[in-house]
Amino acid sequence: MLPTEVKEPQLRESNSQKVHPQPMEDAMNQNVEAIDALIARIFTNISSLKTAYIQLQSAHTPYDPDKIQVADKQVIAELKNLSELKHFYRENNPKPVCVSPQDSRLAAEIQEQQSLLKTYEVMVKKFQSEIQNKDSEINQLQHQIEEATQKREKLEKNLKLRGLSTRDSEASGEQKGFFPVDLTPDLFISAVEAAYKAIHDFSKPLINMMKAAGWDLDAAAQSIEPSVVYAKRAHKKYAFESCICQRMFLGFQQESFTEKPEDLSVNRESFFHQYLALREMDPLDALGQNPDSIFGKFCRSKYLILVHPKMEASFFGNLDQRNYVMGGGHPRTPFYQAFLKLAKTIWLLHRLAHSFDPSVKVFQVNKGTEFSEVYMESVVKNLVFDGSEEKPKAGLMVMPGFWIGGTVIQSRVYLTGMKVTE
Repeated sequence: MLPTEVKEPQLRESNSQKVHPQPMEDAMNQNVEAIDALIARIFTNISSLKTAYIQLQSAHTPYDPDKIQVADKQVIAELKNLSELKHFYRENNPKPVCVSPQDSRLAAEIQEQQSLLKTYEVMVKKFQSEIQNKDSEINQLQHQIEEATQKREKLEKNLKLRGLSTRDSEASGEQKGFFPVDLTPDLFISAVEAAYKAIHDFSKPLINMMKAAGWDLDAAAQSIEPSVVYAKRAHKKYAFESCICQRMFLGFQQESFTEKPEDLSVNRESFFHQYLALREMDPLDALGQNPDSIFGKFCRSKYLILVHPKMEASFFGNLDQRNYVMGGGHPRTPFYQAFLKLAKTIWLLHRLAHSFDPSVKVFQVNKGTEFSEVYMESVVKNLVFDGSEEKPKAGLMVMPGFWIGGTVIQSRVYLTGMKVTE
């Protein structure tokens, strides 16, 4: 019975012992809790990164540089937080020699988040590049705005020349049919071309009416400018163009032109205003509205100078049209309307010439002047130069020349005694 007595005390002693948890289990539990907390922070951080990325996208439509800058800072801050979490994990959890399946799953999730993080980094760089492109576009647009502002200032200056404010310009332009233009040498050059064409165009009906009235055109050309040697008989038309030019440009250099100086009270602004007002109008309509305007008086004066009474009588058999003009009227006959087209271009050229500061200077070429390619242009292009030392000479001036600033607009001349190629 002795063995039995020995076992009982041992059993009671074993039952009275307490069981304590092992230190390794506590460490594992704490490690799991820390990893769970880390993962939670990673998910929270990624959610914040997604939100910042969405804000960065929305800031591009519409494009808002301020919002883009704020969203960009948020994305960068979230990326830094993720980087800090990564370093924190690596420092406190060195890679174990033996990894459990649970740790492998966690490592895979972290790797996935790191890959996602790299994707966001790439997208952020892309957006930063787009921001730089947008900044470049903004700079270009600002440069265009500056150029447009300078152009607007020029237009406003021209509007002031017209006596109009910026606000009144659009309504006035629609009502009167003209709009602001730049006062430039190119504008004057185009007006010179229009005047030269008008002289040529008016000479055609004038010569035709002289033929119909039985005029001796050879004798008439000879009386205009004697001793001019023409290369062709058809070139005698330039004598009539020269005559028209001389009479229409008489007094051009003077601001008053055909008006009496005491009746003139205009300045450069008024000259340009008058140019713009008539530029797009039909001359007969303009005279119908105000027959005694400055332009109306100019047309009346130039017609009486250009068309001699004997010439008009031979054309129409009477002087009714001349008497009507002298009485202050403007007849609606085809011949007078053709003259008005010519008069309008010369008058516009004069208004424009005196709009510049300083005024455009006009120069004429006299008969016998040696030809200069700087100041003259031949109206006949297919001339033959014989190679002699004697230079060609001007026989007729068909259109005067002009100085505008430092630019020379050549006078158009007919060279006497030249030959032409067939």
